[in-house]
Amino acid sequence: MRTRGPPGPGSVSMGYVRTADDRASWRVLVVCLAAGVTTLLDQSVLTIALPSLRESLHAGATDVQWIVSGYSLAFGLALVPGGSLGDARGRKGLFLVGLVTFVVFAVVAATGANAGVVIVARLVQGAGAGLVNSQVIGTIQDVFHGVGRTRALGMYAVVAGVSSALGPALGGVLVSLAGPGAGWRWCLLLSVPCGVVTLVLAARRLPQPRRVSEGRLDGWGLLCVAVLTVSSMMPFITGTHVGWWVAGVVGSVVALVVLHRRRVRTGKVPLVHPALTRSAPFVLGTVVAMAQFGSAMAASLVLVLFLQSGLGMSALTAAAVTLPSAVAMVASSAIAWRVVRRIGSHAVTLGTGLGIVMLLAGALVVAVVPVPVLPVALAVVQLAWGAANGLSLSPNQARVLQHAPAEAAGVAGAILQMSQRVAAAVCLSAISGVYLRAETPEAAFIHASLVCAGLLVGALVACVVLARIDARSTSDGAPRPPRLVAGTGATGRGQAPV
Repeated sequence: MRTRGPPGPGSVSMGYVRTADDRASWRVLVVCLAAGVTTLLDQSVLTIALPSLRESLHAGATDVQWIVSGYSLAFGLALVPGGSLGDARGRKGLFLVGLVTFVVFAVVAATGANAGVVIVARLVQGAGAGLVNSQVIGTIQDVFHGVGRTRALGMYAVVAGVSSALGPALGGVLVSLAGPGAGWRWCLLLSVPCGVVTLVLAARRLPQPRRVSEGRLDGWGLLCVAVLTVSSMMPFITGTHVGWWVAGVVGSVVALVVLHRRRVRTGKVPLVHPALTRSAPFVLGTVVAMAQFGSAMAASLVLVLFLQSGLGMSALTAAAVTLPSAVAMVASSAIAWRVVRRIGSHAVTLGTGLGIVMLLAGALVVAVVPVPVLPVALAVVQLAWGAANGLSLSPNQARVLQHAPAEAAGVAGAILQMSQRVAAAVCLSAISGVYLRAETPEAAFIHASLVCAGLLVGALVACVVLARIDARSTSDGAPRPPRLVAGTGATGRGQAPV
């Protein structure tokens, strides 16, 4: 067996692994990626089955919004406390507990007799998924170091994106095979065998638990984030413009600022590490990731609803229209690091800009293209949309983590994921509210696409500012974050930042 130690002064680091050898670290990463696929696929696979679920359970618009957004909400809010508990008590046990919770409540949701049962089960299942994924991030941080860590996190980001893209296609196949009445139940059960296999692998291959930190969780800060998120979702769920949610938004923001400053002043670690809030590249990159992830999830949901409810397509035909997006995303994710090697972080800007163009193109296609050829036109747009996402999502996440200060590297991944999941919860509730309450399916699709494009415009502005910060740092002689290039290392073959 061989081990890799930290690189010597002046050497070029390829990352070193703290486990016995590279094969052991690869096995751990396989478990982590399997957990990511299992929990992230569960969100996207259900979107194609929402029309049949709504009809089968006689669910209202509010029920549908909670079903699609509640999972992401609970997922995101469980990440930070899960990471803190993993630091304090070891990760393996929490990983297994979270995965068992996820699998059990997947069965509860799939067998639910009414919308209320499904909503509650999805909330608990989302919390289990968040607990699992926080241990995934922490385990990668423990097993890999330096550039090897960034490579592993980049692979996790790619798997997450591809899982989200492939979900609707798999869901369409299941609904087609099982029929509308039972298809949505099979979509929810899809994660059960995947979860059981991952559970067995995790019990055998994950490192033994060890205590890492004695830090206490900022529970009040997390509560404020929960109140802020739910309050932000409520106007879209209830359809009201002014209500108690205004006080919830304002009050939670003020409380977050006060609590953050108080914990910093008293020497306690707040919900978001002070070093992260002081890093403009990390903050801006997180904003970009939130807009990208939220708009991608919402746009996929709107497309599926439009194809089935608006055009009357079967689930399988609708899945065929969304499939080009998944294929293009897989392909562009595979070459994204080569593009980054040539043009640097401008690849994220390019992908974000292309995403805006494709969202606007989709709205234009629905407005002017005749219905008989509309599915083909949308499939072409989806092809370019998937390529744009593959080009920007993973490189941006890797860039954000590279900009994380060393003293906050351990929590940066959890904060990034929490931000994305909270953004997804708000965007899904907002965009589904826009769609479900519009007068016609065509108008609903166009309005929702414009909102998603607006989110990406904000992300594009942040990308431009980030590029200027990087350029200014270089001209001032400050050290640049490592570039992302293709390479190999402790995790085997692949593309990685170095």
